[in-house]
Amino acid sequence: MPRFESLERGTRRARASSVRATPSRRGLGRLAAALCAALPTIALAQVKIGLVLSLTGPAASLGIPARDTVALLPKQIGGQSVEYIVLDDASDTTQAVQDTKKLISENHVDAIIGSSITPNSLSMIDVVADGETPMISLASSAKIIEPVDAKRHWVFKTPQTDAMMASAIAAHASAHGVKTMAFIGQADALGETFYTEVAKFAQLHHIDMVASERFNRTDPSVTGQVLKILATHPDAVVVGAAGTPAALPPKTLRERGYKGLIYHNHGVGNNDFLRVCGADCNGTFLPASPVLVAAQLPMDHPAKRLALDYIARFEALRGAGSVSAFGSYTWDAGMLLGNAIPIALKQAAPGTPEFRRALRNALEATRGLADTNGVVNMSATDHLGLDQRARVMVEIRNGKWVYQPN
Repeated sequence: MPRFESLERGTRRARASSVRATPSRRGLGRLAAALCAALPTIALAQVKIGLVLSLTGPAASLGIPARDTVALLPKQIGGQSVEYIVLDDASDTTQAVQDTKKLISENHVDAIIGSSITPNSLSMIDVVADGETPMISLASSAKIIEPVDAKRHWVFKTPQTDAMMASAIAAHASAHGVKTMAFIGQADALGETFYTEVAKFAQLHHIDMVASERFNRTDPSVTGQVLKILATHPDAVVVGAAGTPAALPPKTLRERGYKGLIYHNHGVGNNDFLRVCGADCNGTFLPASPVLVAAQLPMDHPAKRLALDYIARFEALRGAGSVSAFGSYTWDAGMLLGNAIPIALKQAAPGTPEFRRALRNALEATRGLADTNGVVNMSATDHLGLDQRARVMVEIRNGKWVYQPN
């Protein structure tokens, strides 16, 4: 009985407490209303970053290391959680545009990273400009960011430009006695823009361009193009292509007995290219990201420490020898955003046009930011911000990247 009496007394006290609390229901209502009003603010607190990557198709060897790097990017920046939304553009310009529209109109992202390749990145510019959403491209062409007009106002990039790399090729070729040079590149924006830069810097070094050929990423053979090149007897051949399709010209040149110098675009900086090209690429050269040869760089190179740190993180995730330049470009895009987002947060909340504008402005104001490829100093007319320290000359020797000091 005492037990039941105790329970009854407890019940009466609880009821009394409930009755006494009844007058504060208005207060509870006001609290609930305040919480509901706060919900949109809470939702907006999450920063959303969209990525358009070439995960399938001919450029997959560029997009997959970028996707794998996303797992290493910070999940919180400036006290706000960060969500990364990855879409596959299938190495196709139309799909890249559709992905970009989806990220802006449906996912309401605050920034976009991508695409992996030049044609797709160029196709995305109109969309991000219309959506007033900052974009950081992972592709090479300087045309992606130059000139910084009303549309490219919203566009940045992390890889070295084709102009930077073409100048390195011409200087190296000249130092090795090259007088005539031929070009074979992809039949797209990458091939065309890289040829323009190679021809320009070749002329500056008094090297004659004697042939210029094109091929498609999906072509099974380039024998016809190579035969035309060989008929001009060039001292060197430059291959303007990216990913594993870039292995076809050097393999065909070697099969046809070519003994001259062969240069690659920096779009081949991964182990998939080495695997596909095999022994036919031994003794060939490319201007490349410092990440490829980070352990071989002098101690005072500005990218060495951060490149080694990124390599350690990536290889812990994907295994020894798995790192590539294309993952590092994504890591550097993350570093740019990690630096800019806290600045933008002081001005506006994520998910708003004001935040996107503030983020764009903060990216453009980046100064002295060291990353895995060099030191970034952007401006209103330079949306890359890297200098010549961001490139190194590399030889492919026995299936390995070998640093070539100046």
